Amino acid sequence: MNVLILGSGGREHALGKKISESSQCKKLFFAPGNAGTKLVGQNVNISLKEFDKLKEFALEKNINLIVVGPEDPLVDGITDFFNNKVETQDIIIIGPSKLGAQLEGSKHFAKEFMQRHNIPTAKSKTFTKENIQDGYNYLETLNSPYVLKADGLAAGKGVLIIDKIEEAKQELNKMVLEKKFGIASSKVVIEEFLKGIEFSVFILSDGDSYKILPSAKDYKRIGEGDQGLNTGGMGAVSPVPFIDRFFMEKVDQEIIKPTVEGLKKDGILYQGFIFIGLIKVGSEAKVIEYNVRLGDPETEVIIPRIKSDFLNLLKGIGDGTFSEKDLNISSEAAATVMLVSEGYPEKYEKGFIIDGLEKECDSIFFHAGTISSGEKTITNGGRVLAVTSFGQNTAEAIDKSYENLKLISFKGKKFRNDIGFDL
Repeated sequence: MNVLILGSGGREHALGKKISESSQCKKLFFAPGNAGTKLVGQNVNISLKEFDKLKEFALEKNINLIVVGPEDPLVDGITDFFNNKVETQDIIIIGPSKLGAQLEGSKHFAKEFMQRHNIPTAKSKTFTKENIQDGYNYLETLNSPYVLKADGLAAGKGVLIIDKIEEAKQELNKMVLEKKFGIASSKVVIEEFLKGIEFSVFILSDGDSYKILPSAKDYKRIGEGDQGLNTGGMGAVSPVPFIDRFFMEKVDQEIIKPTVEGLKKDGILYQGFIFIGLIKVGSEAKVIEYNVRLGDPETEVIIPRIKSDFLNLLKGIGDGTFSEKDLNISSEAAATVMLVSEGYPEKYEKGFIIDGLEKECDSIFFHAGTISSGEKTITNGGRVLAVTSFGQNTAEAIDKSYENLKLISFKGKKFRNDIGFDL
């Protein structure tokens, strides 16, 4: 099979590395890719917004399967674009329809979906400039802290958790009336704060059946002890030690199964990944959010644990054999630590040479914000590299990642020293 992966981060490098291991993978391309994806396939300089160019390239290279890494092209309707054209409708697209992508593209849509299908989540209401006064009043009915979520995509910055009610009202005003997050916050979902411990489950579905991928827990804050600004993710572990088989069965019956069946009932075509952000409140699990693709850096910790032929699994989505495919997961634990640029997630510099990549041995170095410059690999983003390691248990995997990240150096290299600290 000829495969095209869309995206340029650690997620895409991890997916590509796993797919390249399949005997069925003939040619592998990335658009646009990074310095790491060049090691397992060929990079193509096409923007994810250029649907027509991607179509032309797919036809030219006889692409059989496209994996859509990030959410933006899905929300913009790339799956419908390919499926609705005669010349490309035989290409297998791993990613939901534009309507299905609204599970991530609109917090309001997701909340209504969960309420309609009795999927446990925090109570909430949605407000716009037309009823912003009702929003102020609704905040008065909640206990501190207050959770405000921009309805649309806001590059991971659209969720605010605020302790004081007056500040919450001011932020609601900034989001809705002053367009703090642009059109993404023309609607704002206000919801109750849930206290518990967060984790994520991931499924792959052909629109009818589904398979549960390894679970993970990631660490979003820049500072140790989960302090400071939110980031795209500073590290992750898999499996989640506090989630046992019985609790996962509960999650499956109360959340995963109703989600897949709800999509079918609503007539929504969904062939791809669903990333379900959950919070364990006592003995119960509730949905914080849906994402319509795999997470980053969660992909770098869950995909390496899959032992079966991953491309064969994806192929099953297109040829009707998905439910029959095996999914074998390693019993070993994995841990990922992100190396980031100094200043991230705010202003940072890039263009620094990365040394030590050739020393990869007992860990996997997944590239995120990197590009090639001649024979050198240089930094090209806030999150630069993900170091993933295996162990008999989580602690062993974490220790191994911290030991191996010492092999890599670049100016301004930063990382959190406490991934897995709460486990």
